[in-house]
Amino acid sequence: MSIETKSIFDEVPQRYQTDSQKWQKYEGQDILPMWVADMDFKAPAPVLDALHERIDHGIFGYARPEKSTVDAVLEMLERNYNWKVQKEWLVWLPGLVVGLNVASNAFLAPGESVLTNTPIYPPFMLGPKFQSRAVSKAPMVLDGGRWVIDWDAMEKAITPDTKLFLLCNPHNPCARVFDRSELESILEFCEKHDLLCCSDEIHCELLLDGRKHTPIATLSEDASKRVFTFIAPSKTYNLAGLGCSIAIIPDASLRNRFNAATRGIVAEVNNLGYTACEAAYRHGDQWRNELLDYLAGNRDLIHNFIKNETPQASVYQHEATYLSWINVEKLGLADPVAHFESHGLGLSDGSFFGDKNHVRMNFGCPRSTLQEGLNRFKKAIESIS
Repeated sequence: MSIETKSIFDEVPQRYQTDSQKWQKYEGQDILPMWVADMDFKAPAPVLDALHERIDHGIFGYARPEKSTVDAVLEMLERNYNWKVQKEWLVWLPGLVVGLNVASNAFLAPGESVLTNTPIYPPFMLGPKFQSRAVSKAPMVLDGGRWVIDWDAMEKAITPDTKLFLLCNPHNPCARVFDRSELESILEFCEKHDLLCCSDEIHCELLLDGRKHTPIATLSEDASKRVFTFIAPSKTYNLAGLGCSIAIIPDASLRNRFNAATRGIVAEVNNLGYTACEAAYRHGDQWRNELLDYLAGNRDLIHNFIKNETPQASVYQHEATYLSWINVEKLGLADPVAHFESHGLGLSDGSFFGDKNHVRMNFGCPRSTLQEGLNRFKKAIESIS
């Protein structure tokens, strides 16, 4: 007798032999992949329907966004964040990481540097380095169970050559949603030191427990002149492989510099990326709301499990994303990821984020998958003598 699933997100998909980087990494091994930030959920039905319709058209030439696609983005931004964005501000990109590399090239001369907070997801540090630009790091600190910006560390990290601040909000991997007062302090810091601010807000639709996102670019007139913002439907609607991201650059001079740095190098967004983006932003809200409830349940499962079953590890206040930042320092492991892999669990290595004492667990998966991952997590810890 079959058991009816409680949620569409309880369905366990088969991702082997489907060109999935996440699952290919450990193919042929009994290692459950819970590392890279892509979810084990099918995209929303309206997105799949739109893609089927576009495929049935049968022609896939060079693409440009239709007016309806642009309007879908603008309407989403105004509906969700009361942000009245002009269509001219949008720069379409085949990926957000591409945008980080372009930004380093466009706004930094050789020898100039970016400033960012650590821990941080790897492209924040790698993107500038790939463009031969330096990276200054200001470690965040804990305020109770919340990661916050250390302003003393920020002042110490900045140099006369620092020209760009890279902000991640909601934060990956710390799962923080910076509130308005924190964002105002960031903007004041950028004004004080005459920094441009690149705000990666790709997780802005993945806020848990009813929290609301505030784009930093909306705070003031000055913000609109020095801030540019990256968004994408990829994380929220599990569309990363379709390669469609957006830079929102209100200032015409900055936009021209950014566009100039893309010419002849950055590929165009493909037909299906535009189609999926429009469908997600127009018709994905109900699916997203159900997803957020499900992710909150997964988050709670992790926190309760670690508290009760593996107190040798610890987690923090978790406000957004489906990525859990887990402290494993007390385990005394020379290579935490290798240890967990040897017990059948594939996690992201904290050292790539700037902190070797942590691992990152992707809980954007069916609850049964998460429970199996946590069981393996526990066995790995119990094996330590």
